[in-house]
Amino acid sequence: MHELALARSIFRIADRAAAGRAVSTIYLDVGVLRQVVPDALDFAWGCMSRQSENLARSKLRINLVSAVITCEECGADTPIDDNLIFACATCNSTRYHVKTGEEFILTEMDVS
Repeated sequence: MHELALARSIFRIADRAAAGRAVSTIYLDVGVLRQVVPDALDFAWGCMSRQSENLARSKLRINLVSAVITCEECGADTPIDDNLIFACATCNSTRYHVKTGEEFILTEMDVS
């Protein structure tokens, strides 16, 4: 369950950034290709956040970022759906780079 390791990383970042202030909400952008299960991350966060009085009542707000690839042949962007077919929808090339979908970013926090 890599969500526990992710929650531990979020904890370190949020605790340091909070600088002793109470945190109510932590906002995350999580790409669907990261294979994070939001409910498992919420559960892991509940366990981790109890270790700090400043984070104990905080909640995660997870924004799932869809996957898009950019074709290296024709430059077209192709969204990746649940079928996980990594080929350009325009020219069918499998030479691409991932444009979005691999994010795992703490974007902001609500602190008091």
